[in-house]
Order: sequence, then C-alpha cells, then structure tokens
Amino acid sequence: MVGVSAVALAATAPGQTAAISAFIDPMTEELGISRSAISTAYLIGTLIGAAAMPLVGRALDRFGTRVTMAVIGAVFGGVLISLSLVSGLVGLTAGFVGVRMAGQGALGLTATTAVAVWFIRRRGLALGLVSASGAACISLAPIGLEALISATSWRTAWAVEGVVVWLLVVPLALFGVRNDPAELGQRPDGEQVTEGHPPAAPVGRTLGEAVRTPFFWVVVSGVAVSGMLSTGVAFHQIDLLGERGLSAGAAAANFLPQTVASLLATLAVGALVDRVNSRWLTSACMLALAAALLWGTSVDPGWSAIGFGALLGASAGAIRTLEAGSFPRYYGTTHLGTIRGVVAAVSVGSTAFGPVAFAVVHDATGGYGPALVAGAALPLLVALAALVFPTPALPEPAPADPTPEDSPPPVDAAPTVDPLPPVEDPTAAPEDTGSAATAAGRPQADPG
Repeated sequence: MVGVSAVALAATAPGQTAAISAFIDPMTEELGISRSAISTAYLIGTLIGAAAMPLVGRALDRFGTRVTMAVIGAVFGGVLISLSLVSGLVGLTAGFVGVRMAGQGALGLTATTAVAVWFIRRRGLALGLVSASGAACISLAPIGLEALISATSWRTAWAVEGVVVWLLVVPLALFGVRNDPAELGQRPDGEQVTEGHPPAAPVGRTLGEAVRTPFFWVVVSGVAVSGMLSTGVAFHQIDLLGERGLSAGAAAANFLPQTVASLLATLAVGALVDRVNSRWLTSACMLALAAALLWGTSVDPGWSAIGFGALLGASAGAIRTLEAGSFPRYYGTTHLGTIRGVVAAVSVGSTAFGPVAFAVVHDATGGYGPALVAGAALPLLVALAALVFPTPALPEPAPADPTPEDSPPPVDAAPTVDPLPPVEDPTAAPEDTGSAATAAGRPQADPG
C-alpha cells in the first residue's frame, strides 16, 4: 500500500503550483490573457476546489479508498485533457477548479488516508515514506514539463498529463488498492488474522467530536498558516530574494535546498509522530517556520540563502506529515476521511491568500520585510497554543461480544434441575401436594 499511495501522490503533480507554473507564460502569450487575470483565475479555482474537499472526505468514509481514487483519477485526467482545448479565461478558470480540486486536493487526500488505515504502529513512518516519495516526483515535474512544452506545445503537454493520469491512477485504484487490511485477511501493520487475533473493530471520533477538541484547531491552524506563508514566499521568491542581493538564477535555485530539506523533515517527522507527543512536534514545526520568515528579512547570498531555504522547506514538509500521522492517532479511522477532508479544504484554500497578502504589503511598503515579520507572528501564536492545549485521547474500542460458552443464561430462564425419578405408586404420595418435598424426598423446582 505504501508503493501504491506513493505513486498516487506523485500523480497529483499536474495539479500542484510548481507544475502549473510551467504553463503560465506560454498560455498568456497564446491566449492573450494578462498575468493578473490568470492569477485571479487560479485564485478562484483554488478556493472552489478547496470547498469540495469535505465532500471528498465523506466519500472516502462511505465508499472506501478504491472507488473514490478511481473516480478521482478519471475526473482528473479528463480535466487535464480539457485544458488542452481552452480558448479563453472562463474555460481556463473552470480547468483550474478541476485540477486544484481533483489533483492538488482530492487525490492527495485519498493517497495519504489510504496509508493511515493500513498502519498503526508504523503509520508515521509509512506516511513519511509516501509523502517524501511523492514530493520528490512532484519537484521534478516542472523540469519534464518545460522540456515537453518546448518540444511540442502547452496544449499537447496538458493532454499528455491527462492520459498519463488515466493510465496510472485508474488501474492502480481498481487493481492495486484495497479499502482496509481485512479484505486480505490481515490486520494493520501486515499482521495476519487468526482465531486468537481477529480483526480489531475500528474506532474513532466523528467530525463533530473532533472539532470540539482544541488540538484539532491547533493543527488546522498550523496547516493553514504554513500553506499561506510558504506559498506566499514561493510565489514571490525571485523578487523577494532579489531584494536581498541574489540573482534571479540563484533565487530560483533556492528551491533545491527547500525540496531536500522538506524530504528529510518529512521522513524525520514521520518516524517521530508515532513516538513523540504531537504538541511538541507542532510547536517545533511552527517555530521553524517563524525562524525562516525572520531569516528572510536579513538573508544574504551564499550559505545564508541556503539555510533560509532549508528551514522554510523543512517546516512546510514537517507540518503536512504531522497532520497526516497524528489525526489517525488521536481521532481514529472510522471518520478519518471526513475529518481530513476539512483539513484539506483549509490547506488548499490557505494557499490562495499568501501570494495576494505578500503582494499587497509589498505594494504598500515597497518591500517584503514587513510581510515576513508580520507573518512570523502567526506561527508563533500556533506554537504557543500547541504547548497550552493537550492532545485528545482516542476512544477505547467496544468490548467484543462474549462467546456462547461464556454467556450468562437469560434472566428469565428457569433454573436447571435434575429430572425427578419416576413415582412407582402415585397413591402412596402424601396428600399435601403443595408441599415443597416430593415423595422421593427431592426438592421440586419452583415454577418459572
């Protein structure tokens, strides 16, 4: 399941900002659409796509991973192919809604939720491996797309992406995915089901119960703050680092240490989330993000820029893995899709506001420093909240039904007595038949 989920997560690349950025320049040139108009279309597409995530989460709980992933793959591939046919802003906006909803949101949510159901003891490590593998493939997508667009056209590249998603995700979902280990006669973590170890009954909290715990909102806030601020920095990274003396090439190359650090942090947090209280991990992720933002106000070319990129990438990768690993631990798996669907909606939606906020502050002040300093206050608040509010306790599973031999008799059953011996001479019985004694001197059972 780890390999299947990693491939599915890698297939979300066409819906990620890094991959879509390869299409912006050629599309604006051919369609005659300004960058501001295309950015607005992308904002609208991201917000509408985010709004659909709770519905995807409910579908996961109701229909299972297999059917949900197959449907998402079919829709995602179709939307990508339709983008090769757009001729104006309206069609482009509709396409952005589809790729952000199906790719960046729904398929990623399905892939990570599938892993959470299959593991308990090694859940964090499995999620770390899946997230790191998927992120590595996503980071390579822009390079391949740039080459494909240069060799053919942006319309051909959209169509090729759609066909690849169809060929990968749909068969993988139908033939490689199972909804839970019990379908293969297993327990989580690959343990075999035996008479002494039957499948454990799934446990978990409902969405209504989860939202009433402070820890839920702490993690959701961390995901939202990270998504908004990391995307804001990434969107303006060339200009932001250019203000600090980096060339355009050096600023673009800063994505490399961000990617490497994100992969390492994903694996590290995945290994720790099963062993360390998530309060401390959440606080550490947020402190790293705050430090990276403050570092950005004084970053210089060279090792300083590399350190800035590494810290920024590590914080972003860590909080995503923490959410995926901690929520099954504290909220169970029975309603995990519904709960994580809400988180995915917040995560995707938050990325729409970061670039706009940084641009507004830059236009008002003439630089990115105030946006970085003000932004650093948000993760500091989340880090403090993580230390104050406790983590919830997962409800205990319901006790198994007693076996028949251990079951007590029904309360209205008559007591069992030995059969009375036959009476040879009825006339010899005492006249007082209402007496509790029989002719044989044995006690008679009271009527039920």
